[in-house]
Amino acid sequence: MAGLEDGMVCIKTHGKEAGRKAVIIDFDKKTGIATIIGPHVKKRKCNTNHLLPTGQKVKVKKTSTQKELAELLKVK
Repeated sequence: MAGLEDGMVCIKTHGKEAGRKAVIIDFDKKTGIATIIGPHVKKRKCNTNHLLPTGQKVKVKKTSTQKELAELLKVK
């Protein structure tokens, strides 16, 4: 999917975490698989077809935790 990159804030559209915000921490253009994590989303690999980009971008590291992302996204 075009336009996806590290730090992009997305909303999951499929699975048990659908509708929740997540941030891409690693993106492989070749396979179309992104590693995501969010305040209410466990760190996992996800098909980019299951992500809806919001247009927001935050600075994250590959070692970022759910608590750090909750602060960045201002989510309770």
